[in-house]
Amino acid sequence: MTAAEVYINRVLDELPPATPRRQQIALELRGHIAERLAAGQSMSDVLDQLGDPVALAESYLSAVPLVSAPHGRRILAKVIDIATIFIVIVPLGLLPLFFQSNELMPFMPFIAFVVIVGVSCFCAVYLVVAEWRFGQTLGKYLVGLHVVRESGARISLGQSIVRQLPVFLQVFCIDALFVLFTDRRQRAFELLSKTRVVADEAST
Repeated sequence: MTAAEVYINRVLDELPPATPRRQQIALELRGHIAERLAAGQSMSDVLDQLGDPVALAESYLSAVPLVSAPHGRRILAKVIDIATIFIVIVPLGLLPLFFQSNELMPFMPFIAFVVIVGVSCFCAVYLVVAEWRFGQTLGKYLVGLHVVRESGARISLGQSIVRQLPVFLQVFCIDALFVLFTDRRQRAFELLSKTRVVADEAST
């Protein structure tokens, strides 16, 4: 892969998957780089002039208006996510009951506990990874929402973890109340992580 393509991919990696004009942005960057190379500039000079990929991505995103997610759609997305998690957890939690035997009977409570904790941890990882890699959980995808930095760029893994801390700390209800009193409808831990939930352009 050429240095130009590496640079372009770094810019695109900072854009949320739902960003409009992703392919057009890539084409524009390739055109700018080709023109400057044709004018006799070196690749290093061209990339230096284009600047930091993160800053360039944010300059593209500044032209895309961010619409804060409506309360109703955020609630619906959360309900879908919770329902999906329970659909996974409950059957797996009951699975040990179908393999009861006299030898395993003393260990059944422990086995059930391990299964439930394991699946719960998997679901927690799912929430973090889904928002980090795709900007959306299943619920957000279905209702047309995604998670971004306050600048509109893709969130980092650390930001995704901080966003989910209220669930782990069991303070989600208190955290969610902040949505009613903040200008961008952000939860307390969204303010802390400098992230927000916005409506996809196609669904506004």
